[in-house]
Amino acid sequence: MPSLLLIEDDDAIRTALELSLTRQGHRVATAASGEDGLKLLREQRPDLIVLDVMLPGIDGFEVCRRIRRTDQLPIILLTARSDDIDVVVGLESGADDYVVKPVQGRVLDARIRAVLRRGERESNDSATFGSLVIDRAAMTVTKNGEDLQLTPTELRLLLELSRRPGQALSRQQLLRLVWEHDYLGDSRLVDACVQRLRAKVEDVPSSPVLIRTVRGVGYRLDAPQ
Repeated sequence: MPSLLLIEDDDAIRTALELSLTRQGHRVATAASGEDGLKLLREQRPDLIVLDVMLPGIDGFEVCRRIRRTDQLPIILLTARSDDIDVVVGLESGADDYVVKPVQGRVLDARIRAVLRRGERESNDSATFGSLVIDRAAMTVTKNGEDLQLTPTELRLLLELSRRPGQALSRQQLLRLVWEHDYLGDSRLVDACVQRLRAKVEDVPSSPVLIRTVRGVGYRLDAPQ
């Protein structure tokens, strides 16, 4: 049974989502502020965090940034707006996915399960791209022999690219493979995740040699020359 931490200040929304997600088979702990959510996170380790953007005190963006300093737990943002500013800031803060309010419990449950599947084990092989080694059995990635701390979404994106070395994958393909949905506007999910992943796997993220941009198409993973 997956355990969730729901951080939402609206009492009615928090209660409704807690009830719906519990009925869907999740264990749900709740907090009404970012401060309380961070305190709960120190006391217990959930499998995933559902985090509202607009919170009293420290907002959801800052909560996300603080979590990402020390932890790679998957995070789904709840936002009242689907415009570029809220979504891009949230994704750049380290969120794995987002859901626009008003939230339907079944939709949120589907997104939660999709995010959690990204951490499931795959085949028992490995792939090497220069100093980068991807161990699919252990679900680990090392660079120059040192473990990289990737979120489940970053790991899944790298796995999907590594299965097709040298092949350009469109943003829509990656949305289906990694996020399991392909709404056109959600291509921002791909770009933000690629940016975060490059910061961890590339020697010079601004001049990538592994995860290449294919103009007008999407991205591909290359072995360095």
